[in-house]
Order: sequence, then C-alpha cells, then structure tokens
Amino acid sequence: MEIQEIKQRFGIIGNSPLLNRAINIANQVAPTDISVLITGESGSGKEVFSHIIHQMSPRKHGPFIAVNCGAIPEGTIDSELFGHEKGAYTGAVGERKGYFETVSGGTIFLDEIAEMPLGTQARLLRVLESGQFIKVGSSKVEKTNVRVIAATNVDVYEAVKSGKFREDLYYRLNTVPLRIPPLRDRKEDIYLLFRKFTSDFTAKYRTPPIQLDEEAQQVLINYSWPGNVRQLKNMAEQLAVLETNHVITGPILLTYIPHEVSGRNLPMRVEHPGKEDFSERDILYKVLFDMKRDMVELKKLVADIVEHGGVAPAFANNQQAINQLYRDIEMPGNSHEPQFTIQQPVINNNNNKPDAFNITHDAEEVEESLSLIEKESDLIRKALKKHKGKRKLAANELGISERTLYRKIKELDL
Repeated sequence: MEIQEIKQRFGIIGNSPLLNRAINIANQVAPTDISVLITGESGSGKEVFSHIIHQMSPRKHGPFIAVNCGAIPEGTIDSELFGHEKGAYTGAVGERKGYFETVSGGTIFLDEIAEMPLGTQARLLRVLESGQFIKVGSSKVEKTNVRVIAATNVDVYEAVKSGKFREDLYYRLNTVPLRIPPLRDRKEDIYLLFRKFTSDFTAKYRTPPIQLDEEAQQVLINYSWPGNVRQLKNMAEQLAVLETNHVITGPILLTYIPHEVSGRNLPMRVEHPGKEDFSERDILYKVLFDMKRDMVELKKLVADIVEHGGVAPAFANNQQAINQLYRDIEMPGNSHEPQFTIQQPVINNNNNKPDAFNITHDAEEVEESLSLIEKESDLIRKALKKHKGKRKLAANELGISERTLYRKIKELDL
C-alpha cells in the first residue's frame, strides 16, 4: 500500500520526510511477525502506528489490545498480563485469564514499556522467545501466539545502562526500531494539523471557523510543542470553544501557550535593556580596578587629613596601625608593603610652629602594576628570601607544592 493511501486510511496528516519514513517502516514491517519497538515523545502518535502495523498484518482479523504498563500497579501487572489461579493471592476469588491468553492470535500493544517491573520483564522475555507463560499461582506452562508491539517515550538504552531495563529484553524488542518524530521536527505539518483540528471542532461545537493571521501562524510554527500533536489538538479545541473572534492574532494565541514553558520553548531572544553581558574575566578585572581605585582614594584621603593637621597625635605616631590599614585594603595577590610613612613634626626655628607633616606616598607617584606574572614573581622572591632559599619552606608559605614552586622558578627565570 502506498504511503498516501495509508495516511488517508488512518487519518494521518502531514508531508514531513521524517513522518513519511516512519510510515514506510511500519508498512514494511507489518506483514512480518517480528516485534517492534516504537519510540517517540509523549503525544507524538505512537499508538496510531501500532494500529497501522496490526491492521496491515495477517493478524488484522485477530484481537488487538493496548496496555499502558505505567498505569498498572506493580503488584497486579503479572496477573493482568498473564492471568492468575484461584487463591493465588489475597482477593483472587476465581481464576482469571490474562491479556496474553485472551489476545492469542492477535496483537498486544505494550505502551510505556520502560515502566514495566524487572520481574515482569523476565516473564515477557520468555513469551517473546518461546510463546510460553505461567499464570500467577500456577505451575502449568501455557502457550500463546501473540505479536508484541512496544512503545516508550524514554531512552530505553539509558534505562538499560542504569539497570532499570533488561538488556536482553531491549534487544529482543528492538528487532525493528521505529521512531516517531516530534512535532517540532515537522514544522511544515503544524499548520496543516491545526487547520484540520479547528475545522473538526468548530463543526462539532457549531462555532465560527478559526483563522490565524500571519503573526499567529509564525507563533504556531515556531513554538516547540513539548506535548506534540496532543497539545496542538487540545489548543485547537480550546480556541474553537472559547474564542468568539474567528481571526486569531499572535498575542491571542500566546495566551493559550502555558506560561511556565512558553519562555523556554519559543525561539526568541529575551533582551534586558541596560544590562551588560559580562564574562567572568571582565567581572574579575572590574572588581580589581574598583579595589585599586578605592585604595588610592583612601590613601589620598588619609594624606589630606594628615597634611592639614586633622589627625590625632596618637594615630599619627602609630606607624604600625597605618601600615595595617593598607594591608587590609591591599588587592588580592599584591604583596607590596604600602609606602606611606608619617614623620614627626619638624620645629621651624623662625616661628616655632610645626611644619606640615612630611608625607611620602609612592603609590600616588608610580602607577601600580596589575601584571599577575610580576605579582607572582615578587611573591616567590619574598618567600625564598624569607626562608633563606629553602624551597620546601617557601612552597609551604605560598600554599603550593615544592614541585610547582620549582616549575615556577624555571618559568619565571628567577
């Protein structure tokens, strides 16, 4: 059967190459009796492809059942799939046939297969390999003839690596992998699907036809649709029921996109006026320059106070306190002692009045170097001088290994 005929028969809309490839694989694998693993995101239409495979197979006149493995409690899933004997567990008041027994001769679609417990996976593997199973509470081996189509919206291979899915079952199911593309990879199909859905719902609810202006069409196509076709269909139904205006604009359409996901799924860049984009290096340089500026300003302030006689004598005589002040505001990595000294007043013989304090402020006369290499060299020299050339002690002082210190000495040619 041609791809276009399959689309018409099963109501599939779209001309995306990825969609056509998936339909072609389903068409080719349908006449065989091998297992198929359908992968794809939630809402992308995996169950539709299970119907295609069943209806185009020799089992099309047999039963078909879809089972959501994630919706069945772990304690009862074995009974649901394989059946149980009377008294097999508390509440088992009678014998029950499982899906594999009732669907014999047909197809069983196991949706969300990755949610199946490991014990049930072992039972399923036996069915796939030999067609045999045992009911819960029984020792009798039963036979079945069922074709298994499985589907999942998670990465099964990652589940295998994490120990949540049996590797042998994965390779047994994955005989023919079938991937359903997400809606965001079928941009050419989005508007066609939307028109089909709105047409159906406006006819159903007898509301005016829905049309999108150009801006709304761009919003529709550029949105990433995390819920895929199911989400698009739900939004079309909302518009058909709630909107009285038959022409939908972009802002109106945005109100139907969930706020918690619209920001990360719409392909647009959010600008922040007045906010600069700094890299880590830029921020570090900015902090260093700000600290240097503050240090120079503070030195000027102290010098100005001392020059005009506004410093208390106790503070002016305390050279150690002043030096400690500049050590506290020294930039990281700068080991130079601040060159700021205060001399005692000199008595003038003419008028016996103290002269202004003699201030030596080398930091204001010489622009301080911000080279990290120079700072590093200076620190290493000081450490070696302090410990009289003993590299081990100097390395401990600097907080680095002796080997690193030796390498630095070679690199900096000290």
